[in-house]
Amino acid sequence: MLKNDPIPTVRLAHAAQSAMLPFDDTADFEAADRGFLGTTSASVIEDDDGNVVWDLGSYDFLSGDAPETVHPSLWRQSILNAKHGLFEVVEGIYQVRGFDLSVMSIIETDTGVIVVDPLISRETAKAAFDLYTEHRGRRPIRALLYTHSHLDHFGGALGLVSAEEAASGAVQVLAPEGLVGHAIAENVYAGTAMSRRAGYMYGASLPRGPHGAVGAGLGQTTSTGHPGIVLPTHEVRATGEKVTVDGVEIEFQMAPGTEAPAEMHFFLPRYAALCMAENVTHTLHNILTLRGAVVRDPNVWSRYLTEALALFGDRAEVMFASHHWPTWGRETVVEYIAAQRDLYKYLHDQTLRMANKGLQGAEIAEAITLPPALEHTWGARGYYGSVSHNVKAIYQRYLGWFDGNPARLWPHPPQALADRYVAAMGGMVEVLALARTAYDEGDLRWAATLLDHAVFHDPDNAVARELYADTLEQLGYGSENGTWRNFFLSGAVELREGSFGTPVATAAPELMAQLTPEQIFDAIAITVDGPHAWDLHLTIGVVLTDLERAFMLTLRNGVLVPEEKAPTEDAQVVVRLTKQRLLGLVGGDLASPGIETTGDPQVLSSLLGVLDPGDPDFEIVLP
Repeated sequence: MLKNDPIPTVRLAHAAQSAMLPFDDTADFEAADRGFLGTTSASVIEDDDGNVVWDLGSYDFLSGDAPETVHPSLWRQSILNAKHGLFEVVEGIYQVRGFDLSVMSIIETDTGVIVVDPLISRETAKAAFDLYTEHRGRRPIRALLYTHSHLDHFGGALGLVSAEEAASGAVQVLAPEGLVGHAIAENVYAGTAMSRRAGYMYGASLPRGPHGAVGAGLGQTTSTGHPGIVLPTHEVRATGEKVTVDGVEIEFQMAPGTEAPAEMHFFLPRYAALCMAENVTHTLHNILTLRGAVVRDPNVWSRYLTEALALFGDRAEVMFASHHWPTWGRETVVEYIAAQRDLYKYLHDQTLRMANKGLQGAEIAEAITLPPALEHTWGARGYYGSVSHNVKAIYQRYLGWFDGNPARLWPHPPQALADRYVAAMGGMVEVLALARTAYDEGDLRWAATLLDHAVFHDPDNAVARELYADTLEQLGYGSENGTWRNFFLSGAVELREGSFGTPVATAAPELMAQLTPEQIFDAIAITVDGPHAWDLHLTIGVVLTDLERAFMLTLRNGVLVPEEKAPTEDAQVVVRLTKQRLLGLVGGDLASPGIETTGDPQVLSSLLGVLDPGDPDFEIVLP
């Protein structure tokens, strides 16, 4: 429950931002409305069981001037992102926007279409393509194209084509090299933790409205339907590679290690159109996303944008991406890409310049200032990434979590530290008094720090929890960054109402089915409860009958080690099964048919008995 009005500190900060930023610049609104052909009459998209997976009408409140509970710049961005429907980029290229976090682009070929980035869920992807068909007529899908390895750019594929259609060659599926491995690993290895944190990041459980969720800056939020994947039939491996699909030539530029570990841009000579995937959008993006990920490389990111200008700058008349609205006009396209390039390069270089003068990441984040030309550019504002957390990520990339101060090398963990802070300040009564004073004076960051210690010391203290929730609520109201707002407000909701868990789980069965055997064994190894397995020494042979591959698994010292080789004589048990049945076994199903064992079957039970899967409901704002 979110309930309070903004305190004077927040209202004054909003007024200052309103005076500083160029709100009279309406170019983005003109671009976001350009080419609008229509939208759906249905307000919701449902799955086969009648569950709402996307509600287009839930953001209808986004209009007019910003309310006091929302940063005026974020309100502006959210209005732009909430526009939904089918839009013509140029004749022959169309986008469905506002049907999910990402954008689906549709390129018309000689006799059909290429669908680019089919959203997160099969339900939203189908609804988006149905809208295209309603306005442009039914055209067969000749190819899917995934620009990169994040779920919102391939997850809805099964809503458009089947795996059989791709395997038969009827539909090509184009993707950058390594996409499947990166996509599956990201959603499985640390998937439980990422998904739980993503519930905060995207505000999926927040009420929609001026006091709650207004968007995530990159888009509104994530759909809650069924994700899957149709495996690529062609991996693009080199910049300059060209592929022709049903008469339309596509020229590719590889951009690995940028916004995603596997990512690519492409140019369409027929349409003089350049797609920059998710590397050039209408926001400062993340160097390290708040849900968690591998830290990205802003220096490499900027280099690929420079290369894109050299490859396509003199040919592109329009630029579109996997989020937001397009940019038209050759000079405007070139300038926009160059400004985005400068943005990431500036953050990279200035962070390292100050680090080399001895400043720590948190200090650099407070000290750094963008050049005026970028500070006053809407597309460089921190709606999704932020200058603050991106700078800390760059520092982390080069120097790690430790800032070099020996007092911070071995601090107590949060709960033990909280106990000591509360005692040092004179007990809970004094801590709460200090926090109340900080809140009343508008020093919300200090109030949050004090109250973080208070609730970790005494999580059942109702006064501490309510004041902490009030504080997070105000920090959310003041945030220009959509994901910061969602984090703050989600914390407030959980303090008042308890954990909402993980609204969207990314480890869907259709994705799990694409794990390689090596990835399955990695996923098992990650869940081994080391201390409980210290005294076990197990040797297990695994023969995957459908893949004609065999492995030896050894558990010793709490470590599960797989080797691809035929079962050896010292195997305590040999298991013959399919890869799909192996997934069921990992889930704890020993009883169902499909498993043939030789040796001691109790060894399998011993292994399963020390597996400790992740907790999708773990606490975040409480110990």
